[in-house]
Amino acid sequence: MFRKIGWSNGIKKAKYRSVVFNLNDPENPHLLRKVLLGQIKPKVLVTMSPAEMASQKRQRQNIQIQLKSLSRCVHDVDLKEKASTDMFPCSRCRERKCSYYQLQTRSANEPMTTYVTCVNCDNHWKFS
Repeated sequence: MFRKIGWSNGIKKAKYRSVVFNLNDPENPHLLRKVLLGQIKPKVLVTMSPAEMASQKRQRQNIQIQLKSLSRCVHDVDLKEKASTDMFPCSRCRERKCSYYQLQTRSANEPMTTYVTCVNCDNHWKFS
């Protein structure tokens, strides 16, 4: 491990701790067994991410957390408050029935980005 990573400072120290923690984790005996049986070589162990070294239970929990976070993001996109207006003419059908919402997509000193959807033809466009 020392030959691969080098002196333990900063990020490297966190890598040492991660490897030692995962090898000594009582809920993850499979990792230690695989290393002792030679199924996982030490050179490979040092390059593994914490997610790869985690127990199967922890990997399932991580996947559930990611799915929950993803579904929350998708749900939040659907719940954006949209306002109706007749200020924006649609370039496709020339109607003025539109819904829009605004997001701060760039830095705070830049104007907000306005996303507009035509109610009539479902044409989408944005402007700052």
